[in-house]
Amino acid sequence: MRVLAIDTALANCAAAVLDDSEAHPCQTECGAEIGRGHAERLMNMIGEVMAESSTAFKDLDRVIVTTGPGSFTGLRVGLSVARGFGLVLEKPVVGVTTLAALARSVAGSADGDPILVALDGKADEVYCQLFHSDGTPLDEPEVKSLTALASGLPAGIRFAGSAARRVAEACGLGPDRVLSERSYPDIADVARLGMESDPRSAAAVPLYLRPPDAKPATSGRIERQ
Repeated sequence: MRVLAIDTALANCAAAVLDDSEAHPCQTECGAEIGRGHAERLMNMIGEVMAESSTAFKDLDRVIVTTGPGSFTGLRVGLSVARGFGLVLEKPVVGVTTLAALARSVAGSADGDPILVALDGKADEVYCQLFHSDGTPLDEPEVKSLTALASGLPAGIRFAGSAARRVAEACGLGPDRVLSERSYPDIADVARLGMESDPRSAAAVPLYLRPPDAKPATSGRIERQ
């Protein structure tokens, strides 16, 4: 299977072409931690990995894209591009959460212990999800405060993600419980997870765990009578 993977959910902007076949294996990646400006960089990165891997768009079997948690603007960029390719190419578009991709990056290193992947949110909030040590989900993604997370976690819990150290400290646990403090997933993990996912159950829709900060303007409106 040959896929195009896209990640614009967080500070990173990345694209990759991955082929896991025995006949024509390849893994070509391009990415940069840019913070903002994903729309200006993404298409060039896609063009670069497609060219370096000698891949024509018609050769792709599916398109994979991160669905969040992440920034509203970044998610819209990646999802719009992925859906556009899927529509034109008539190929499945598979969504992968940033939490699941980060869990995959540390799967197998937790010695059988459960893993909490946690990303920094607003103030003391974190976006988080529990996973088995092999990276499979134990529950659904959610947004929680550090105080709420400090109780009720499974024994032997390990942590990953940008908020991993903060959560460990809130739980009274030491840095030895932290597996990774990555703030965004590796694009190769996004690609591999998307290859393994069923397009029928891994829809490319944004995962919003909290409403946007922007509020509709009300000043200057004329109320209808």
